[in-house]
Amino acid sequence: MNNQLSDVLLGEGPVAWSDVVSVARLGARLELSAYRWWRVEEARAAVLDMAHSSTPSYGINTGLGALCNVVLAPDELTKLSRHTLMSHACGVGAPLRVEQVRAIMCCAVVNYSHGYSGVGGGVVRGLLSLLNHGITPVVPGQGSVGYLSHMAHIALALIGVGDVEYAGQRIPASQALASIDMQPVELGPKDGLCLVNGTPAMTGLACLTLADSYQLASCADVVASMSFEALSGQLNAISHAAIQRKSHAGMQKTMANMHQLLTGSEVVARSQGDHLQDALSVRSIPQVHGACRDQLEHAARQITDELNSTTDNPLVVKEGSTYRIISQANPHGESVAMACDLLAMAVCEWSSISERRSYRLVTPQANKLPPFLTLDGGVKSGMMIAQYSAASLVADNKRLAMPAVTDNFLTSGLQEDHLSLGESAALKLDKAIENAFYVLAIEYMLVSQAFDYIDMKLFGQGTGRAWALLRERVKSYAEEHPLHLDIRRTYEVLRDVKTLFTLRSALPNFDL
Repeated sequence: MNNQLSDVLLGEGPVAWSDVVSVARLGARLELSAYRWWRVEEARAAVLDMAHSSTPSYGINTGLGALCNVVLAPDELTKLSRHTLMSHACGVGAPLRVEQVRAIMCCAVVNYSHGYSGVGGGVVRGLLSLLNHGITPVVPGQGSVGYLSHMAHIALALIGVGDVEYAGQRIPASQALASIDMQPVELGPKDGLCLVNGTPAMTGLACLTLADSYQLASCADVVASMSFEALSGQLNAISHAAIQRKSHAGMQKTMANMHQLLTGSEVVARSQGDHLQDALSVRSIPQVHGACRDQLEHAARQITDELNSTTDNPLVVKEGSTYRIISQANPHGESVAMACDLLAMAVCEWSSISERRSYRLVTPQANKLPPFLTLDGGVKSGMMIAQYSAASLVADNKRLAMPAVTDNFLTSGLQEDHLSLGESAALKLDKAIENAFYVLAIEYMLVSQAFDYIDMKLFGQGTGRAWALLRERVKSYAEEHPLHLDIRRTYEVLRDVKTLFTLRSALPNFDL
């Protein structure tokens, strides 16, 4: 992993979603402070006392779910933890990406470190060792209604079962553990339940989508400003006089970004007054992008709150000098699921309005550009069909914007009869974001082609730079190679965080 990054140290303060991204995506080491270790170990001591008591304590000396009334003997508790992992590892389908599994592992450690889980220190040390050595369990991506399946597959690696990805290869977990001189974790009371419990899976997945959504928000403002310029946008629509009459913070950010990006544009100046009013996809950029930004901020608050919450059942809570077990529903992922579902709607809207601008860029009745952005219409189709691709992706995003959280099933007999589907919400959001980046890439490619055909090359200080950045990687299209290659290259430019940082260097107040 990348040893140049600063460690992420879990101390007494709150954990940021960006800390999870640093560990999961960038390879930062994760460590616990002495304070967090003390919290883990004190709660564990309480669990061990309860495990040898005749008083039923759910998940510590009883069965799970609908079997919560079955009291187990002390010598059965280790077996319970192992059997829990085996029976709950029911995932199917293509595996999650490495960064997704790492995000889940990171959030699991954060959850345990709050000190209310009662998990064994060996489990926490094991997860830290896997993370910091770059050993990633292979986790099937489908088959979880809330959190159980993904967590169980991760936990199998701790006991040397299943496969992992390590040093670019898929190998047995037992082999990977041996290569770093790590013994399989010995599970004790409540360990199995802790390992499949809580909301770390959906929270970890959601943290990654936040990082991608913030990048999408910034890229959308850049590309939309280019289209505003190419389509002869009227500045009144994005004026302070208009936008400041609405108090939404996201609108103000997008307006400010557009003003910076378009500063100095002679193309925009020349087009003022040549028509009365633009189409909504052009004049409502601050309103639509701003509403999406506001929803992103809401989702970030919800997910950060979840990250800094204890989400096990049961909780091991100290009251005075003694601990007690509290059975409750903190593992219910309603907050994360709803945040992801609502953010998926915002992502769909970013992509939807982008496709509408792409349509206007290739439609001769809607602009003053060469039809379909080619000078050889007839023998060439230009970029007509790229807009078809954008429309298809937006249609997919409309389906992905349908909420997962409102669905429900009965599981575990009659015991678990309301589900969040939080992991499903986070995973469909992840797919929607990828689609949205492709839709935005198509608009970026089209508007750059439009810039090629605009005689006056005095573009805005930001829009002109964005055009030049793409042309460094993707040349003007002349139909000498399949167009999908340019779409892919443009997508890669947008996904590369260096693109935004390059723009930021020229626009010091641009909001990333």
